[in-house]
Order: sequence, then C-alpha cells, then structure tokens
Amino acid sequence: MGLVFLNLINEGIAIEIRILAISSIPLIEKKIGLPTLSRLIFEAINRQANLSNGDIIIIAQTIISKAEGRIFDLNEFKVTSEAEKLAKELKKDPRLIAAILSESKQVLKKTDKSLIVELNSGLICANAGVDQSNSGKNKVTLLPKDPDGSALTIKKEIKKISGKSVGIIISDTQGRVLREGAVNIGLGFSGFKNGILHYEGKTDLFGFKLKTTEINIIDELASAAELLMGEANEGIPVVLIKGYNFEPGYDSSKSLIRNRNNQLFK
Repeated sequence: MGLVFLNLINEGIAIEIRILAISSIPLIEKKIGLPTLSRLIFEAINRQANLSNGDIIIIAQTIISKAEGRIFDLNEFKVTSEAEKLAKELKKDPRLIAAILSESKQVLKKTDKSLIVELNSGLICANAGVDQSNSGKNKVTLLPKDPDGSALTIKKEIKKISGKSVGIIISDTQGRVLREGAVNIGLGFSGFKNGILHYEGKTDLFGFKLKTTEINIIDELASAAELLMGEANEGIPVVLIKGYNFEPGYDSSKSLIRNRNNQLFK
C-alpha cells in the first residue's frame, strides 16, 4: 500500500529508495508498552515486506505516546492562574493550557492560536506538542518523555524479534519559521551515526569548496514518510523506507537542536 519510488543517479549508478506505508497496525488506545508495540509493528511490516538490515522505520509519535501511557484526561491537569490568564487571551480551554504549561520549560511567544514554547529537551514547538486529535473526548496525548530512549528501545526489540538492525525515527509534524504549513520532523531517533550530514570541505560540481552546508537527514526522512502517513483518518502511523544508505551509530536528537547562540530568530 502506498508504494513510492524515487530514482536517483549517483556517479552513473541508479539508486532506488522505496517508501512503504505499513497498514494493519491496530488502533492503540491505551498503554501497552514498547515491547508489545514493537512486535505489532514488526508483524505488520512482515505481512507486507521482508525487513532487511539497514531499513528505516518511521513511527508517528502518537502511537508511541499512547503505548507509553501518555494519554491524559484534561481534568487531570491543575489549572493555575497563569493557565487561566492565557486561556482567556487565546480563548481556549484552561485545562488544555494547563497541559501545555506542564510540558513546557518556558513560553517564548503567543499567537492568536497557540503558544510557542521550549520543551525541556530544547525543542521549540507550538503548544508543547499537546495533541487533541485522535486522542478521544476530553483527552490529550503528550509527547514521549524521552523520544530517543523510546526509539532505542524499539530498535533493540526489533533486533531481538527479527535479527535485523534498522534505523528508527519517531516523527511529529512541526511548523517552521517564516513558512506556511507543517512538515514531519524527527523527535527522536536511534541507529544513525549522524543525524546531520556535514558537507563542509567537499567540493561542488564546479570545484567550489563548501563551507556551511549541513543536511538534516532525520527530518528529511521523516518528511518523506509524512507523504504517506497523512494527518487525518489515513490510519498509517508507520512507514518503512528501504534503500537509503546511512552509517549506523549512536547519534541522538540533541544534535538536531540549534545552539541558542546561533539562533537567528528569537
């Protein structure tokens, strides 16, 4: 289902990257634990394709959060005076604002629709990633506490089940500075030596030495997966990518966070 082919040419050699939407993942509605979720993901992949060493599994954070028990009733959050004040300004449920503040290190900006906050991880996003969609009535799903740790656990479980060593990316949609629309990014990942490919020192087609070029392959892979995942009722929380060559290793999402001193927009 949803097979996509991207044909590239590299030094005269054709390269094919396949992106496969994994269907038949059961609806996750309560805490089941990551080992159980890993087995469900592997079984679903196995029904559609042969898992190979070097494959990449992109997993929507929503099912990670649910499997880890990160679904909460809005009434569980204590509404503070700050939450009340912001709720009136934004015309939102004060319980929702309380949930957002509970996940935030600091509020950076306010818009007429959302709060732009910094999470404890250093990630800056709207509404702390608190999600009401696909969560249930009066419920919200919070981001995983440790996305890199979750990705590592799933990688180990997949290895234990299948004997295959794969890359794992936990993804979520985020907005971007001065760009309309959202794209999928990697909240956490495991199995990659470098989340950022550095091209400094290499030469372009005309012999010009590159000085600053850095490519965030984790976010690019997550964005490619989003083309099949969708955001509404598609029901595709897992995507398998085959054919993308990467060097295995132990980098983490911390490498994707821009140093505060280098931030252009503050």
